[in-house]
Amino acid sequence: GLIPPDSFIPIAEETGLIVPIGRWVLREGCRHARRVLAALDPSAQPTMSINLSLKQIQQSDIVADVRDALAESGLDPHCLTLEITETALMQRIHEVDTTLQALQAMGVGLAIDDFGTGYSSLAYLNRFPIDQLKIDRSFVHDMLGDPTDRAITMAIIGLGHTLGLTVVAEGVE
Repeated sequence: GLIPPDSFIPIAEETGLIVPIGRWVLREGCRHARRVLAALDPSAQPTMSINLSLKQIQQSDIVADVRDALAESGLDPHCLTLEITETALMQRIHEVDTTLQALQAMGVGLAIDDFGTGYSSLAYLNRFPIDQLKIDRSFVHDMLGDPTDRAITMAIIGLGHTLGLTVVAEGVE
């Protein structure tokens, strides 16, 4: 049956399987995205997002994995956005920064996922080469009924736009 990500991913990370699974997701995602883009109007500019685990950044050459997936699929790097959680960014900062710089140089978009739920300093928004903030669904879910959630969401939107970042609200499906 179906296993939700919040049950599956921690087990994959604990067992070390997240790295080969992540590599497979990256290759398959790029391949499918290229196929979908080929069927669209050439003026369409959609992107596909793939989440990265901290273990993928720490235990694999994620830059080579991304480069290989893009080359194998023929997907334009600008059509791919890689999402890293705020918490993952704060661990092994130098290593993550170097990796993100290399990915950005390839033309891949970078997003901070679950923004607002970690323990990072806002100063790191300047340090990392991020293109997008994804507001965590915990703020968006009851935004219309809870003035505090609404204020936090509006503040993140304002901050993101002031920094020239794209802002995405999770959980509005």
